Amino acid sequence: MYLDEAQHAAFTGALVTIALQAGAAFRAFDGMLSGTILHVVPRRLIVQSWRAAHWPDAAIDSTLILTFVAEDRGGRIELVHVNVADHDFARVSEGWHKYYWASWRAYLTANR
Repeated sequence: MYLDEAQHAAFTGALVTIALQAGAAFRAFDGMLSGTILHVVPRRLIVQSWRAAHWPDAAIDSTLILTFVAEDRGGRIELVHVNVADHDFARVSEGWHKYYWASWRAYLTANR
């Protein structure tokens, strides 16, 4: 779902440009987020370089790792997000919950 443009837009409510293959660029939330898909293991792992548009040019890109784990009652998504700009850490953490976790859960619950 995360790497499918239509489904990603459906659960976040925002247009996204994203693809399934390593090397593909992505843009989300009207360009507020951008980066590159670094590695994909279908249905198991996504690694992205990631940055917010308002970060200073001198800030390095962060790295996002999403791991998908099957469980008896469905599944679990584990997120590791490293090298987030210090000045934006709280906002990024809140954004993950607000724009992804809550909306993703609602979307999956409604579309079982």
